[in-house]
Amino acid sequence: MSLFSVLLLLLLLSPPPPVITAAHDYADALTKSILFFEGQRSGRLPPDQRANWRGDSALSDGSSAGVDLQGGYYDAGDNVKFGFPMAFTTTMLAWSVIEFGEFMPSGELRNAAAAVRWATDYLLKTLALPDRVFIQVGDPTKDHNCWERPEDMDTERTVYGVSPERPGSDVAGETAAALSAAAMALRPIDGEYADELLRGSFRAFEFADKHRGAYSDDPDLKAGGCPFYCDFDGYQDELLWGAAWLRRASQNDTFLNYIQNNGKTLGADDNINEFGWDNKHAGLNVLVSKEFLDGKVFSLQSYKESADSFMCTLVPESSSSHIQYTKGGLIYKPGGSNMQHVTSIAFLLLTYANYLSKTSQYVNCGNILISPTSLRAQAKKQVDYILGDNPAKMSYMVGYGDRFPLRIHHRGSSLPSITSHPQFLACKDGSAYFNSPNPNPNLLIGAIVGGPGEDDVYDDDRADFRKSEPTTYINAPLVGVLAYFVANPDI
Repeated sequence: MSLFSVLLLLLLLSPPPPVITAAHDYADALTKSILFFEGQRSGRLPPDQRANWRGDSALSDGSSAGVDLQGGYYDAGDNVKFGFPMAFTTTMLAWSVIEFGEFMPSGELRNAAAAVRWATDYLLKTLALPDRVFIQVGDPTKDHNCWERPEDMDTERTVYGVSPERPGSDVAGETAAALSAAAMALRPIDGEYADELLRGSFRAFEFADKHRGAYSDDPDLKAGGCPFYCDFDGYQDELLWGAAWLRRASQNDTFLNYIQNNGKTLGADDNINEFGWDNKHAGLNVLVSKEFLDGKVFSLQSYKESADSFMCTLVPESSSSHIQYTKGGLIYKPGGSNMQHVTSIAFLLLTYANYLSKTSQYVNCGNILISPTSLRAQAKKQVDYILGDNPAKMSYMVGYGDRFPLRIHHRGSSLPSITSHPQFLACKDGSAYFNSPNPNPNLLIGAIVGGPGEDDVYDDDRADFRKSEPTTYINAPLVGVLAYFVANPDI
């Protein structure tokens, strides 16, 4: 046998070389994840607006109630401003800056702070009247019956608010959390504004605690918020969540005492392994456990134990019954907009890992001890899946990578911009664009869509809103997570 034949045989018998995936550009992904929020802005846009396919919109919001409610964010692909998810988005954006702002390039830290402030300027307006919190602008049923640009909105901009007679401890409690977290995030930039935010947080929490109840228990308010953002899990977690953030932002012992005295009655021991706009339990446990881990308040040990329990459900090697993963490795919870769970859980994994690292502690899962490094690796798997390490070999962030969703469920993105088509488009004029097989004309850069199903399949179908619609509360936790991996890409 010739030398050439021997070499050829060895080549044929040798295993194929491993596929080496290029490292992700986390800095680029971070930039785009923050830019996304400019595409969601409501109100009069500033001169430095970068998503220039958008224009001013909803400038008279609140006028029917005699208050200025201009500004804030549209929560997803529609043109309604829902206060419950907007406040949670704000909390997570601010928490991203608090925990991971040190890893952000200075320009992106400024952009993240601007994204937080765009929300808090609006949230302060929702507290403009005494004994009242405005929680929503826009009739969702009428809005969802149209496919039109926010700049053209001609549907009724109904204003919804909670009051002592119609309580909403959930939205008010989350608003308190958002303003407290934002006060911490923005204090290095503007101390006076941070003080104003903290005063607003005190007012929102006082209202939430004094007038207890869930906003979706009221028939009229339920007609507005449901079925889109009903309070399915009760308002009790938002009271503890708001108190926890006020404690951290103010260091006021009143709120520590509130957590200690009300934890059991408000369900802190329920140990519910959920975290998102409706259920704060897992995030609450991680947040409050910091004071115990720092050695300050030993009476808060149960929160650390509950945080450990949650982390154990995320580790397949643990003997705990754990969360569902797709074959491709993505965290999966049945229902819509799955990526909201992925990004919020990845955020908690990283945040808790940092708290543990600073105190040289581990997660005790009974049969195994889980290190902070392991938690970070779990978070990185989720982020890398989003950015393209998945069976579909596509990024689920619009504008990142070579292949990403082109037909997202989003009115402004799917309709011609007012710069290219300045003529008015009425309620039903957008139907042809909705039904079109063509890609969206305006890229909503940085948007994370709802993501694939449990089979890891994504069809890029505008009509399938559960998979193709982006939301602010998907992106907000990811801002902090991406910032961490900008500085620590090889964890």
